[in-house]
Amino acid sequence: MKATIFTFGCKQNYAESSAIARQLEQAGYQIVPFGEEADLVVINTCTVTETADRECRTVVRRTLRRSPDATIVVTGCYAQLQPEEIAAIEGVHLVVGNAEKHQLGLLVERARSAPAPMVIRTEDLRSQDVPFTAAVFSEHDSHTRAFLKLQDGCDYSCSFCTIPHARGKSRSMPFEEIPQHVQRLVEAGYREIVLTGINLGEYRGSKGERLLDVLELLDSLEFECRYRLSSVEPNRMHPAIIEFIAQHPSICPHFHLPLQSGSPEILRQMRRRYKRELYAERVLAIKERMPYACIGADVLTGFPGESERHFEETYRFIESLPLSYLHVFTYSERELTDAARRRDQVPLRIRKERTAALRALGQQKRELFAAENIGTRRNVLVEQFDPTHGGFVGYSENYCRVVVQDALPGALVEVEILRCDGELLSGTVRSSTGQSRYVGLPVLSLGG
Repeated sequence: MKATIFTFGCKQNYAESSAIARQLEQAGYQIVPFGEEADLVVINTCTVTETADRECRTVVRRTLRRSPDATIVVTGCYAQLQPEEIAAIEGVHLVVGNAEKHQLGLLVERARSAPAPMVIRTEDLRSQDVPFTAAVFSEHDSHTRAFLKLQDGCDYSCSFCTIPHARGKSRSMPFEEIPQHVQRLVEAGYREIVLTGINLGEYRGSKGERLLDVLELLDSLEFECRYRLSSVEPNRMHPAIIEFIAQHPSICPHFHLPLQSGSPEILRQMRRRYKRELYAERVLAIKERMPYACIGADVLTGFPGESERHFEETYRFIESLPLSYLHVFTYSERELTDAARRRDQVPLRIRKERTAALRALGQQKRELFAAENIGTRRNVLVEQFDPTHGGFVGYSENYCRVVVQDALPGALVEVEILRCDGELLSGTVRSSTGQSRYVGLPVLSLGG
């Protein structure tokens, strides 16, 4: 029998979809690309966008057109929060919550023989001790970069966010299990591992190990691999972590620090766990120790009560910082959140205008950061061929997209950056095997 998976949302969801695929393979299914005819279709949903219900319905309709007799399963955060709403969609056979999504192989058979759509989920994850489930995901068939899930859930109470309801309490991969997961990935040919989590900075091992301990462990393993952090809350990006990354080139100088707002008043109303002064302090500390480090930020526009003054504070604050790129989201009301109950909602038109303004600023910063790399030597992990640019593309250690010639997927090459076209860099592969400040591995030399 054939199965296919459609995934919405974050890298965590993609990693968990990969775990579901392996689970289904063990149950005897052949995994096929979405869009091909299949006997089983799993839709792994997200709740970040305000269009989760519409997106889910659209995928169900597409599935039924292609595979009218398929068993359709919906799981993920939207399924956890609105299970009855999803079960009412015509064609859905099974709705599975986040705590149960790793048991799909067993649950599907029960759903096939059920007279009506089944809903299987733990009602209040925040009150449950849900075990941690490991997951890994690769973006490309070239097997160059993998995403390893180290943490799940969140204990924070931001006034706009449903993640604690959708994912439950913070929990982490046991510290002692990390080396075996990394070793498997390295043996499979991966040269970069991205450490992911819903709130990665809250990683905690059974003996109290924290994120810094994880980085120290990974650096000590001496695998032929480099590591990259995904998003870490600014209050958890401690100076000791910044200093460690500056001194240990196996960890990429790439930081993603969620900001959400540059207005002190809005930050308080969001119940974020930092002030903007701390945020600026962290960004400037990174740049002082690692001038070519990449720093990204998440920003949320149109939070209830956000005035023109508040938005201007955010815009000017971001403009003043040496950020490298922005991920800008438009606020949307979420059931179960305090923000959704407020009466001072910002008109959607204004929210979208502010989002467009910040995205334009983010693009300026992205291109400026890319141009700053001209004349430097960057270490690029080659990932795949790009016919548009007639060369192989990959990411540098500081998260610049670079196109090169005479290199193959999986190679880590030192590239002298000569040109910048928007945010895309290009240059010449050099024969030198010397290590720059940020190189964690011997550089493979391919011509030049």
